Amino acid sequence: MNAMMRRVVIGTAAVSMALSVAACGKAGDDKADGGSSSTGSKSKTIGLLLPDSVTARYDKFDKPLFEAKVKELCADCDVQYANAAGDSGKQAQQVSTMITKGVKVIVISAQDAAAIKTSVQSAVDKGIKVIAYDRLAQGPVSAYVSFDNEKVGELQGQALLDSLGAKAKPSANVVMINGDDADPNAAMFKAGAHKVLDGKVKIAYEQSGLWKDTVANQKVTAAITQIGAKKIAGVYAANDGMAGGIATALKGAGISGIPLTGQDAELAGIQRIIAGTQSSTVYKAFKPEADAAAQLAVNLIEGKAIDSLATTSLTSGSGDKVPSQLLTPVSVTKANVKDTVVADKLWSVEEICTAEFAKACKAAGLQ
Repeated sequence: MNAMMRRVVIGTAAVSMALSVAACGKAGDDKADGGSSSTGSKSKTIGLLLPDSVTARYDKFDKPLFEAKVKELCADCDVQYANAAGDSGKQAQQVSTMITKGVKVIVISAQDAAAIKTSVQSAVDKGIKVIAYDRLAQGPVSAYVSFDNEKVGELQGQALLDSLGAKAKPSANVVMINGDDADPNAAMFKAGAHKVLDGKVKIAYEQSGLWKDTVANQKVTAAITQIGAKKIAGVYAANDGMAGGIATALKGAGISGIPLTGQDAELAGIQRIIAGTQSSTVYKAFKPEADAAAQLAVNLIEGKAIDSLATTSLTSGSGDKVPSQLLTPVSVTKANVKDTVVADKLWSVEEICTAEFAKACKAAGLQ
C-alpha cells in the first residue's frame, strides 16, 4: 500500500484520503509541531491541539484525517496544528498562541484535563468555541467527541477473561497497569475493566503506567518481584504502548503464554498479537472520530447547530455538562485481526507481516 495513502473503512463505507506528513523542527515552534504555514489570520481558522507524540496515532492518523475532513467540508477553513509533546504547560501556551492567532474554534485533546481548564476558559472568554477531542477537558467546552471509554475497559477486561479461559478464577493473580491519572479516559478504562474483572480474578497489583512503556516495564518488574513470576495469571495494560514495555518485562522474567491486553491497535501491538506475546487490543477507528470532530468544528465556525451530531451528554470533572458524540470501540484478537484492522486498511498485511513475523502471520492465516 502506498505509504502516503490510507483508507479506513467502517462497515460498508469506503473512504480514501491522503495523509500529510508532520513537519520536523524544534519543540515549541508552531511549524515544528506540525502547524500550518498560514498566519492563522483567516476568519475561519481552527486550532487542533493534540497531547503527545509518543502515542503513534496522533500525528500519523488524527491530524491528517482531521485536516482532510475540514478541507472537504469547508474549502476556505484553515487548520493550525500543535502537539504538546506530553507537556501540559506547553499545551497551555499553545492555547494562548491560538487565541493570539485569532482562531475561531479550538479542538483539543488535553494532556491534563484539569490543568487545561483555565486555558479553556480564557479561550471561551475571547469568544472561541472549544471542542474536547478524545479526552474530556474541564471547563466550558462546547462539545466532546470520543469513544465510549468505559466500554473500552470492559472490552479489555472481557478479552483478558476470555484468554484465561478456565484459569479465570477468583484466586488468579492479575497485574493491572492503568493509564495516566491526568487523563480522564484512564479512569473510565479502569472503571470498565474493574466492572468485568472484579470477583472473577484477583487484582494482585495495580499501578499507573503513565502511558509510558518504560514506566509500565518498571511497574510490572516490581509486580513480578512482589508476586512471583509463576504466580501471575495475566496482565491488564491500558494501551499498546505500555503493553510493549510490559511484554519486554515478561520476557525478561521468563514469563510467556499469559494474557496481556492493550488499546489503540498500534502496529507493534498487532504484531505482538500475531506473535502471541500480546493477547488483545482495542481498535478505536481514527477516521470516524476525526471526521466527527471536523464536522463539529465546521458547524460551530459556521454558526450551525450541533444537536444532531452530539446526541448525548457527559459531565466533565469541572461539573460542566457537555454535549457529546460517542463512538463504539472494537476488541481485536488474533482471530479477527484480518476482519478488523486489515479489512479497514488501518494496517496492511505487508506492514504487519515483516520478515520477523512472517511465520506467525502464516500460522494466523494472514499470508
